[in-house]
Amino acid sequence: MPALNSPLLRRSIAALAALPLLTLAACGYGSDAKSNETAKVAAGAKKIDGLGSVKIGYFPNVTHGTALVGREQGLFQKELGATKAEYATFNAGPSEIEALNSGSIDIGWIGPSPAINGYTKSDGKSLKIIGGSASGGVKLVVDPKKITSLKDVKGKKIATPQLGNTQDVAFLNWAAEQGWKVDPQSGKGDVTVVRSDNKVTPDAFKAGSIDGAWVPEPTASKLVAEGGKVLLDESSLWPGHKFVITNIIVRQAFLKEHPKAVEAVLKASVEANKWINANPERAKQAANKQLADDSGKALPADVLDPAWKSVQFTDDPLAATLDTESAHAVKAGLLKQPDLKGIYDLTILNKVLKAEGESPVDAAGLGTS
Repeated sequence: MPALNSPLLRRSIAALAALPLLTLAACGYGSDAKSNETAKVAAGAKKIDGLGSVKIGYFPNVTHGTALVGREQGLFQKELGATKAEYATFNAGPSEIEALNSGSIDIGWIGPSPAINGYTKSDGKSLKIIGGSASGGVKLVVDPKKITSLKDVKGKKIATPQLGNTQDVAFLNWAAEQGWKVDPQSGKGDVTVVRSDNKVTPDAFKAGSIDGAWVPEPTASKLVAEGGKVLLDESSLWPGHKFVITNIIVRQAFLKEHPKAVEAVLKASVEANKWINANPERAKQAANKQLADDSGKALPADVLDPAWKSVQFTDDPLAATLDTESAHAVKAGLLKQPDLKGIYDLTILNKVLKAEGESPVDAAGLGTS
């Protein structure tokens, strides 16, 4: 997400001081660096572009289901041939952007905010968004004993994952549309915004220290499992009920030097999304298996089932909605007007889609000319 000015930055948020503040992607669960792939390489397979490996990053999170399924099913390794697919998992957008910038990863699944962050901070030189992955999966969940209608949210304490992250911006924008005033930095106003890590939000909700939360999956479903009620699904606020929650990004240098490797990863991503949409139950279990491998714990059915159902997996990056999210951040006072022209390069993705007989996707005027 686009960044904030230095007064908003806090050293307690990893890497934030080095990035513009709209920072975190949809929160992830899992360790910060994991890299063990056991998918078999087909006999006679060759290395792509002579590369020994391609390093792929993602969050162990339901909204990164394309990456989870692609890894668990061995799809990335299949397309990369004798070039090894190596993986690293992250809990926060800034950490993944840092890894991308340093070359620790080449390609990553990430939320819109850190993608915008990384692009604007580098003056458009660090990354490109090369594909879509997921839409939706964000809800306002409340304590039904304290909040029974949308108007009841006024005066209550509502958690968001972090100052300036995608959900934080979305909630601030929604609150403003209700006519409520909230200071974006302190979170104080007609509604109190409590910035809380997704991993601790369920405990805070159970303890009663917050009255609700505007959060991504699976946190939203975890709150429901604790007795919460879904008051609003963010998808209902968007045209066609679609908005970007996860994109695929790549280091620009890697894209320039190894387009065949990028194409292989995008082929696997498209294949993963096709399989997910054709086999939702099997895909859900495959994703949960990978989540267990990454985080040490699978999601229980009462969390996994509704969480998985609320996410739409798509190759379309939904570029127009990223532009709108950026505008919301500017309106909230969390971001100076960014120049996003050129943040997308969908050339290879559209090549892959054409080969699959699928329609091309659009960059909404923000693509590489």
